Amino acid sequence: MSTRRSFRQRYDDLEARRSELIARLSRLGERARRHPAYRRSLRLLNETFRKGKLAQRLAILEAAAFLIEILEKVTTVT
Repeated sequence: MSTRRSFRQRYDDLEARRSELIARLSRLGERARRHPAYRRSLRLLNETFRKGKLAQRLAILEAAAFLIEILEKVTTVT
């Protein structure tokens, strides 16, 4: 029995993670939306993600998650 997941399973996992990150990004307030990192995160999650090969998509999601983390920290600090 093979423990390796199929292409479709890996693709679906990455799409689910992308959806989670988009939801997380959309929950940020207006202050975050004005920040350049917000636009860059959206670009990573949409354009760059779609253009990337399956192997690259995980790294793209990690970069977007990193930017979203920074946005969350920057926008909650007064």
